[in-house]
Amino acid sequence: MQKKAGSLVIAVNDANYEKFVHRCITGWVTFASVSDLVKLLSEVIHSRRIKSRLIDLVSYAADAGFYHLVPKAVVQPVSEKEIAALFIFSANHQVPLTFRTAGTSLSGQSITDGILVDLSQYWEGVHVEAGGGLVRVQPGVIGATVNAHLKKYSRKIGPDPASINTAMMGGILSNNASGMCCGVTRNSYHTLKYIRFILPNGMTYSTENPDDYRRFKTECPDIFLQIGFLRDQVREDASLHALIRNKYQTKNTVGYSVNAFIDHEEPMDILAHLLIGAEGTLGFIAEAVLHTVPDHPHKSTGLLYFETIFDACNAIMPLTAARAEAVELMDRASLRSIEHIHGIPDVLKILPETAAALLVEFQGATMAEVQDKVDSFLGMSNNLAMLNEPVFSNDSAQQAFLWKLRKGMFPAVGAIRASGTTVILEDVAFPVAQLGNAISDLQLLFKKYAYERAIIFGHAKDGNIHFVVTQPFDTSQEIDRYDRFLNEVVLLVVKKYNGALKAEHGTGRNMAPFVQTEWGPDVYRIMKSLKHVIDPQNLLNPGVIINSDAQAHIRNLKALPRVEEEVDKCIECGFCEPKCPSRHLTTTPRRRIVIRRALVKFKEQKKEAKYKELLDQYQYDGLETCAVDGLCATACPVDINTGSLVKRLRRESHSQFANRNALLIARNFGKVEWTVKTALRAGEAINSIFGKNTMHGLTRAAKKIIPAFPLWSNQLKPSGSLRKARKQENPAGEASIVYFPTCISRVMGGSYQGKENLPSAFVRVSGKAGVNAIIPKDVTGTCCGQIYSSKGFSKALEHTSNQTIRKIWKWTLEGKLPVVTDITSCTFQLQGCRPLLTEENKRLFDRLTIIDSVDYVLDHLLPRISVKRKKDKVVLHPVCSLQKAGLEGRFAAIAAELAHEVTIPLHTGCCGMAGDRGFLYPELTASATSREAAEVKQQDFDGYYSSAKTCEMALSDAVGKNYESIIYLLDECS
Repeated sequence: MQKKAGSLVIAVNDANYEKFVHRCITGWVTFASVSDLVKLLSEVIHSRRIKSRLIDLVSYAADAGFYHLVPKAVVQPVSEKEIAALFIFSANHQVPLTFRTAGTSLSGQSITDGILVDLSQYWEGVHVEAGGGLVRVQPGVIGATVNAHLKKYSRKIGPDPASINTAMMGGILSNNASGMCCGVTRNSYHTLKYIRFILPNGMTYSTENPDDYRRFKTECPDIFLQIGFLRDQVREDASLHALIRNKYQTKNTVGYSVNAFIDHEEPMDILAHLLIGAEGTLGFIAEAVLHTVPDHPHKSTGLLYFETIFDACNAIMPLTAARAEAVELMDRASLRSIEHIHGIPDVLKILPETAAALLVEFQGATMAEVQDKVDSFLGMSNNLAMLNEPVFSNDSAQQAFLWKLRKGMFPAVGAIRASGTTVILEDVAFPVAQLGNAISDLQLLFKKYAYERAIIFGHAKDGNIHFVVTQPFDTSQEIDRYDRFLNEVVLLVVKKYNGALKAEHGTGRNMAPFVQTEWGPDVYRIMKSLKHVIDPQNLLNPGVIINSDAQAHIRNLKALPRVEEEVDKCIECGFCEPKCPSRHLTTTPRRRIVIRRALVKFKEQKKEAKYKELLDQYQYDGLETCAVDGLCATACPVDINTGSLVKRLRRESHSQFANRNALLIARNFGKVEWTVKTALRAGEAINSIFGKNTMHGLTRAAKKIIPAFPLWSNQLKPSGSLRKARKQENPAGEASIVYFPTCISRVMGGSYQGKENLPSAFVRVSGKAGVNAIIPKDVTGTCCGQIYSSKGFSKALEHTSNQTIRKIWKWTLEGKLPVVTDITSCTFQLQGCRPLLTEENKRLFDRLTIIDSVDYVLDHLLPRISVKRKKDKVVLHPVCSLQKAGLEGRFAAIAAELAHEVTIPLHTGCCGMAGDRGFLYPELTASATSREAAEVKQQDFDGYYSSAKTCEMALSDAVGKNYESIIYLLDECS
């Protein structure tokens, strides 16, 4: 039987499945160890999707919150049948189940000491329907990916959490996430149209199927009747009805979404909406269909300053009346936390100690509509005590900068916290009319409990405030301090202001002991009876939302031992994970750091066997399969480059012999270059004689014996000499630029389909634009040093960097000419090599102009060249270095001049090649490119382009089409 899961069709062995179900129901299957557990589960879930090694269990023990539980096993189901089987297993062996997608939740709702069900890989389906009015999603698709699919319809999903670039739909739905512009009407609860779900009894239902309503009534009579009874109880009690209705006038995610008992009649519709915000404690959401909302193309944004927090709060109602889409409040402490950001307005640094600010944005379908809203507010602003004249910008770059300031507050605190402390990001909601007083009271609590760096910011229009404190949990005194502080916060929010303890982050473990405090005994009794009838054995994410332990919020706290600078800065938010090329193969930047912390704990606890086991497993998972591309830093809120950490760890692991050997290679790189080129020619000759896959087969066999042996790729093409390229130079004319063909281009820069090698194409296309590109005579043996950087050979890197800069100084007539390289990653390496240079070479470096081929084509060639024809459709792969350097837009701009339709795949990311890493660990590039390749293969293109040869090789292997430098596109079109 075949079951469809996401874009994959998975074969399920029905015979095994039925045998498994029978054995579970009869109850005679037991397990006494992890291996027994894996053996049993492998009857319906392939063993490769059951993670039970120490490194897996340790690395999945943490999420973005500040709690820590080690799972018994991590499983990755691919079908609803496997989910149902897990429910049966859980019930018969009393092993809890917890579902996790991205793990960005902050309240402890995605960890477990039972079985952790990881949905981040095989549940990525997204389908736009009704002309963009609806979107069908599976739990493992990232929210931003859904919005990318909706963009061409000018629509988006209603929820807009700050973590949307990482958070997956399963978590967004299960936490009823909202965000800056979502309010109380555009969250998952209110935009839900249909939902498909599986209950702990293993039964599957969909509100899209009318027959399922009948099935639900007859197959789940206890649940059906109990939901109906609770519905009637709520509706017949006027005080209960009023309490529930009033609670949801503001944001509230405390407990279950009991407004479903008021808003819906049918028990299955009520249950469908109770699942939203249930944090995976009532069932599994297999699919949801959501109404979308407009994605306004026009915006106007301003930062308004006020003398006091009360003055800022007085502006909320006029802004709301003027239909502001976002009103973000920032207290003085939060503004101080971002004063270091380059380009910050000077006024920010001289604001009074009592000051506050509002970041305001108006949106609309037209600029006239937006301006009308701005004018409406300005007409009401005369009576507001602002420190500045309100100025609104329509410039997208300025708007992005203002939002960068707002979003930089949480990470700013995280980055400067003391080592060993945890960042706690709480969110509460107050009535807007009392917001100023409530914030003042919170600030008094910060002083009382010595939270000196605490900051407050949030979605003021909704009365939704986030506060950030840093807190160690390494002593009983510190835990007691947090306990007393949190209890006072609970009393302040609930008793004094009748607010919500959680506005959008979910109840989790953190607020589970206080659900009854907020809702009262009657509503809490309803919630408990609901949990009991659906999950009578309390096996589905136990301890979350419903928890009788009054101390649950201070149990299983996450300890963060001091390890090293990069690790100590990490707040384990998981924002880095979608960027990581090894995320579906071994591990991720977050999990690499979690493992580093676990190693220190094992060492401190003198658990030598576990320490050694984990360290051995870390070698492949943590070090060898890290592409060190550094893209994780572009998503990290505290700017951690885990690639740099891995480079340092590799560097520290090298023996003196290895370092001396690397330096010897660097000093004799010309001979190495000749040897590699000769080997490539020999391999190509062998393939031509014995068949095109001969070398691949031979090296694959060798790799089984010697794992470190590089695998041959049929994309390897020896470049040939530079003679032909040099013949196209204009010897009579003055040099316009110095062309530095990188070692990769010189060795393996050969092309396909009878084309010339890359250096020849580069010089020829430069000539077409009247640019005389001169190749230095002594370029052979010159390297940017990237290979030594990624492998952690520091002495070889320093030698190569200094040697190359001295050569470039000579080539460019002491900096008079610019030098252009033809591979972006090499450019990036050279442009960033200054710290490695001697003082003398630093002075030379500062007078050099090093240009990447992308900038060169766009700025120097395209304006001077005649485009004779355009290609119809082309697809691009922006390499990591382009993304890190911010050149993606310029890369796309080149293609837009040369093709009618340009596609950059949604799943574009690091290909995992990392220079030579793809030859040594081809499974890394296969995993890293799989989603991008699947997307590209859905249609045919007239050309496939990138800007780094090894990345082009990886994509060519994955897609089955020839990726080549964008230089060839310009050459063919001019």
